[in-house]
Amino acid sequence: MKIGLETESYHLQFISGRMDVFQFIRKTAELGLDGVMLNINPWPGLPGWGVLESFDHEYLARVRNEIRKYGFFAEIDTRGTDPGHLTQVIEAAHQIGADVVRTYVCTDGFDPDKLRRAPQDITQLAPLLKKYRVRLAVENHEEETADEVIQIIKEVNSPWVGAHCDIGNGMMAWEDPVEAVKKLAPYAFTTHFKDHIIIHDGEDYRVCGVPVGAGNIDMEACFKILVEQSTLTRINVEMCFPYAISFKRERGTGGVSQVGEGAFKVEQPPYELNTIKPLDYYYPPKELLEQMIEDQEKGVEQSVKYTLALRDKYCR
Repeated sequence: MKIGLETESYHLQFISGRMDVFQFIRKTAELGLDGVMLNINPWPGLPGWGVLESFDHEYLARVRNEIRKYGFFAEIDTRGTDPGHLTQVIEAAHQIGADVVRTYVCTDGFDPDKLRRAPQDITQLAPLLKKYRVRLAVENHEEETADEVIQIIKEVNSPWVGAHCDIGNGMMAWEDPVEAVKKLAPYAFTTHFKDHIIIHDGEDYRVCGVPVGAGNIDMEACFKILVEQSTLTRINVEMCFPYAISFKRERGTGGVSQVGEGAFKVEQPPYELNTIKPLDYYYPPKELLEQMIEDQEKGVEQSVKYTLALRDKYCR
């Protein structure tokens, strides 16, 4: 099993201008990993396509060459099901040598109309996916339950369209992570391997990212399921700390109705509430940026170490 790293794991360095995609690729190599997942969703203040400065052919060739230099696999993260947008992304994926594109349906809150329209949108892309031998992976991204993702895949009914199994995102839809992984594993083309806790910020409960292995998701069980019940050959670490988000669906949507047990056990926030509110973690104030960048770097190292240990246990 190969282990990759998603650019979100260093999001504070990207949004503060301290890291670009070339530095990220080299850092991934230093960590002893096997590939990269590049998130091209736009960030405020950054030009171009997320971690990619542009879709210019010469620029993408430079990215491809840097990836090849380390013998890495490559994947791309985007969002939405607009065929025009996804056509651009699939073309860019082909140019950098990425063979998987992740997308998700609900980009601005839960939208049942988008869920209904998604199969029709995605079906239009099947010939292009086949042409470039690129697979499209639909993610359970905070709003969508595993069952809703699987329904889309079944309606499209193409060998080029499968699931992106995000370990923690189902929690925002009140879905137990292990149960979500069990459902998605047989359809999975790729993953985000992440860990979460539940916190209370003085106003409401939030789902909070932590280093892999430091939270309340049974990460070992999830890893074992992915090894034994999927055809995956790679798992991507997405270390989402510091990060916190509100629940996106009604209680009980994914089968869980209350916080307090298992993955939904309530813990103390990682930072004092009088210092920073959890919903401000992703874009922290300047006076906390240095500390949180350092914490994020340590979190990546911790997450990688934990995931590699699971690989040693279950794949060798």
